Amino acid sequence: MMRFQAALILAAAIVGPACAQPVKTGHLTAELVSDKASIAPGETIHVALRQDIQKGWHTYWRNPGDSGEATQIKWTLPSGWTAGPFVWPTPHRQPTGPLVNYGYTGEVLLPMALTAPATARPGQTVTLSAAAGFLVCAEICVPEDAALTLSLPVKAAAVPAGGKWAGPIAQALAAAPRPAALAAVFKTGPVAHALAVTGGPLKGADLAEAYFYPYDSTVIDHARPQAIERGPEGLTLTLALAPGYAARPGGPAKALEGVLALGDKAYEIAASPGTPPPGASGLGPPPAKVAGGGTSLGLISAALFAFLGGLILNLMPCVFPVLAMKAASLAGHGEDHGEARRQGLAFGVGALATFLALAGLLIGLQAAGSAIGWGFQLQSPAVVAVLALLMLAVALNLSGVFEVGSSLQGVGSGLAARQGLAGAFFTGALAVVVAAPCTAPFMGPALGWALTQPPVAALAVFAALGLGFAAPFMLVTFAPGLLARLPRPGPWMDGFRKALAFPMYAAAAWLVWVLAQQAGPPALAKLLAAAVVVGLAAWLAGAAQRRAAAGGRPLALRSASVLLAALAIGAVVWPQGAATELESEPYSPARLAELRAEGRPVFVNYTAAWCVSCQVNDKVAISTHATAAAFKRHDVAYLKADWTRRDPQIAAELARYGRAGVPLYLVYGARGGDGVILPSILTEGIVVKAVDAAAGG
Repeated sequence: MMRFQAALILAAAIVGPACAQPVKTGHLTAELVSDKASIAPGETIHVALRQDIQKGWHTYWRNPGDSGEATQIKWTLPSGWTAGPFVWPTPHRQPTGPLVNYGYTGEVLLPMALTAPATARPGQTVTLSAAAGFLVCAEICVPEDAALTLSLPVKAAAVPAGGKWAGPIAQALAAAPRPAALAAVFKTGPVAHALAVTGGPLKGADLAEAYFYPYDSTVIDHARPQAIERGPEGLTLTLALAPGYAARPGGPAKALEGVLALGDKAYEIAASPGTPPPGASGLGPPPAKVAGGGTSLGLISAALFAFLGGLILNLMPCVFPVLAMKAASLAGHGEDHGEARRQGLAFGVGALATFLALAGLLIGLQAAGSAIGWGFQLQSPAVVAVLALLMLAVALNLSGVFEVGSSLQGVGSGLAARQGLAGAFFTGALAVVVAAPCTAPFMGPALGWALTQPPVAALAVFAALGLGFAAPFMLVTFAPGLLARLPRPGPWMDGFRKALAFPMYAAAAWLVWVLAQQAGPPALAKLLAAAVVVGLAAWLAGAAQRRAAAGGRPLALRSASVLLAALAIGAVVWPQGAATELESEPYSPARLAELRAEGRPVFVNYTAAWCVSCQVNDKVAISTHATAAAFKRHDVAYLKADWTRRDPQIAAELARYGRAGVPLYLVYGARGGDGVILPSILTEGIVVKAVDAAAGG
């Protein structure tokens, strides 16, 4: 390997001006590139570390976020030559499970200033060497290195920038965050920093995509959203405090330094403690954009847009199952126009009241500083889980597993069994709850405008949205001609009712998918178990109804059904247990051998602080109460092979198992034998099952 690198350096020196040799490290290709073909004595030019990152992988910014490690470079330069630090491009957010990191994908250039000494001799070609280190991550994280060279001829006089990389380096430098005429202060509260930034560059700027990337990884919670409040002179960002901020080494932050990104522009800021000025807030969150890029709507235009959006919302897949279910109930009143109109009015009142209630709650929460938007009810995993179980119960009712009243109009609510108009009202409410997160055309501009206005104007827009949503259903009930076209009641309705169960099953499946994206495998497993319990409760309810119809006593069956339904809902609403910290020992082959000689099961975790997958697995599968209980039950020894600082011994162990990076998880049984390799992506169930098996031999 040493001879190969020497040959590369020799070849670089011979080939010619500004010559560099790309190096493939495994998951990226790296090279040093220059904006000039030569350098003059005393001149400063720009070179860049270029990374061409394999698709699906990424590297990290100077502050990697919740985990990861920044790209590094170490130069070996001739006497008198100097190289400056990286000019870091604005990073991108990289969410992984409960973590958020900052970094780059694809091609990225990290420019640096390179200065030749005044004593450099024209006519010579200087070969500059550097060792670059990268942490490249996807599902696993792999530290990779490259020995890079760049050969530069020394000319007597400076030449203009040119060559293949002059333009890209100039673009990278121009786009990099720079200081600007901005004033920044911050105030730290019990749970968040209020970061206020004012100045000319922010006046009239699009602040909808504003985001603060701190240089210090210990000051904010990277995974929490950053709420934006506009003002006539700038903005205020609400930044959740980092976990453990109160016990932060060195005490509270004396400054917040970092990059304020505004879409395609970014500025370096350094905020000092102080009171946010009035010009940094008072105008609410940024309004949504309308077609053509503008953001200005009036009340009449916003209300019209909202009404049209409400009409279109009826066609969204998330609401159609509920409306189809309600339309089926109208078929039972095709010849009773008065009852149909009352049903339509009750449905409309339910829909409108629910829209206004959700809007009022949203406006109140935003006024209190919460960073939420329309459809916020489905941002809560507990709400999503309960709605999924409700949709499943409705589908089981339509399938005939149990009955709720004698007509279809009440399947959205238990109240419908006793009161038809109440059933219509609550069906309208249910339709709104599941429809609201589906933003139809025209809704975005209208709601964006409404949420920046006083409450009265905002509620007027939401009322228009509710009227648009309820209008088609109400129109059918008030149009005798349309009602007359509905099929007459008959045996066909039972088959139609059962067919309508399948859109409801689909709605339940969609909500289960939403929950899986929000809360991960543990919450998904809990919801699926609750769904089985709801199915059993529905079957018991049906059995109770059949027993009552036959003259039997259904009390026990009904009680069991209600109890199971309550347990299922309670299970998905009850907060997830907090993570627990397992006691571990540092890994070494000698310690592993000792523990195995004692006949103890051993769990070995090859991990690193910069490994994203490692940290996610730790939160969701290892540092949990169930895993801790399994370790304690079987007296499992827990060894951590920490590769945060590279360790040749750990690297050799990884290579022995065919791994180039972490994570790697091994479980050794109490009775000897080879270690069992667990998947790179863990669940709590996988770990507990593996530990139980290891304890049994």
